[in-house]
Amino acid sequence: MDALGDLLRGIRADGALFGRAVLRGAREPARPAALTLVMVLRGEARVTALGEVRTLRPGHAAVCTSVPYGLAAGDGGECELVTGAYQWEGSGGRRLLSALPPLLAVPGGEECLAIIELIAEEVAADRPGRQYVMDRMLDWLLACTLREWFDLPEARPPAWYRALGDDVVGPALCAMHEEPDRAWTVASLAARAQVSRAAFARRFTDLVGRPPMAYLTEWRMTLAAELLAEPGATVAAVAGRVGYADGFGFSDAFKRIRGVTPSGYRASVVAGRAGAGASLRAAG
Repeated sequence: MDALGDLLRGIRADGALFGRAVLRGAREPARPAALTLVMVLRGEARVTALGEVRTLRPGHAAVCTSVPYGLAAGDGGECELVTGAYQWEGSGGRRLLSALPPLLAVPGGEECLAIIELIAEEVAADRPGRQYVMDRMLDWLLACTLREWFDLPEARPPAWYRALGDDVVGPALCAMHEEPDRAWTVASLAARAQVSRAAFARRFTDLVGRPPMAYLTEWRMTLAAELLAEPGATVAAVAGRVGYADGFGFSDAFKRIRGVTPSGYRASVVAGRAGAGASLRAAG
């Protein structure tokens, strides 16, 4: 199982907001986006959020999640920055954001600096396909940044991410993630882990922080929210893809976890897209 791939499931920049600037001194805290990458082209920069400070040098990247963040050039000089901000509708990024701190930073090498320079060139240019190219570059850089961060000793990944390495819980988690539509029970998951039901349930709850079936329901509803946002999706079809034989049981579970019915959630996503489209047409 690719744990990072699961966290990034459904994360895709679409019309991300980019900026390129030479910074002298300090800048007031920026209005938060769902997730913002701050990348340094030259000089030294300091990023602050909720009292934490990270120092960035060329090729380094910081990720700010849903909180105001401030920028300042280091040592009273100047620095050149590129920023890329994700804007998500609905709950597409909720799982990822819940796994990250408000501010994280990762040192980058020549490979990262090269892609940052390419993004900077695209920001400054006006070429066909510019937005699409920048969006894909941002996705690539986000994946690389998070992969490096999760390998750092100071990283604080979610409990289920850490539990993947456990000999008992890991196989069961992989099974849930890879086959969410299967009729899993505590007994069948314990069999995957090759331990008794009681031993499995106890260890799973200790490591993940919730019982196996509660975790499975939450995971299924996370997938369901992503599937409901797809064009042409129906409640019945989504129910089947996440392990429910009928739409009634699925709707009850979805509302219990998400606080809204599947049809209501889907309607809000469609309305949000329509509103965004109207804003773009008015701006054009």
